[in-house]
Amino acid sequence: MLITKHEHACLVIEKNGEHLVIDPGNFTTPLGGLSSVVGVVITHEHPDHWTPEHLARLLDLSPDARIYGPAGVVAAASDFEVTEVSEGDRVAAGGFTLEFFGSTHAVIHSSIPVIDNVGVLVDETLYYPGDSFTVPTVPVNTLAVPAGAPWLKLSEAMDFVTAIAPQHAFPTHQMVLSKIGQGMVNGRLGAMTQAGGGEFHALEPGDTLEV
Repeated sequence: MLITKHEHACLVIEKNGEHLVIDPGNFTTPLGGLSSVVGVVITHEHPDHWTPEHLARLLDLSPDARIYGPAGVVAAASDFEVTEVSEGDRVAAGGFTLEFFGSTHAVIHSSIPVIDNVGVLVDETLYYPGDSFTVPTVPVNTLAVPAGAPWLKLSEAMDFVTAIAPQHAFPTHQMVLSKIGQGMVNGRLGAMTQAGGGEFHALEPGDTLEV
C-alpha cells in the first residue's frame, strides 16, 4: 500500500492499481490523473476536507467511485451520491477495507456547533482521525496525525500519538502552519512516536510512504 500525502488533509492511497482518496478539500490542489479511484472518504463536512469541484473532477475520471461520509457529509454534499457511514461500520471499497471510528468533530469553540466526524482505518493499517483525537479500539500500524488546526493543541496531538503508539506516523492537516511551525510540530510529534517505539516520517506534499 502506497500512501501519497497531498496538501492539508488529503491522502491518496494506492494498492493493486486502485486508488482511495481521503479528504480532498479547498486547501488541496487539484488531483490529476487518477482514473482508477474506487472510493473517496470524507471525514466531515468542512470545506478544507471536501469541495464539489474535487468530487466532480474525481468522478469524471472514475464514475464508479463510491463516496463515504457521515450524515453531515450526506447532507452537505447532496448533489452527490454519498454512502452514509458511522462508528463501527466496516465497508469494502474495491480492494480496500474501511473501518470507521468516532462520531464527532473536536470542539473548536463553545460558539461553534459540533458536527459529525468519522475517523477511518484503511486495511487495518493506516488510520486517519479526521478532525478528532478518537483512538480506535484496534492496533494502528501507521498514523496520519493532525498537526495544526483551530481545534488543536500540540500537547493533545502529542498525547494522541502516545495513546496509539503506531509503528509509523506522519503529519497531516498542516496548511495553517508556517514552515517554522511545521518544523516545531514535527519535532514534538516525532519525539512521541519514537518514545513509543515507532518511526516518524516528516512527509511533505507529494511525498510517499509504503506500508
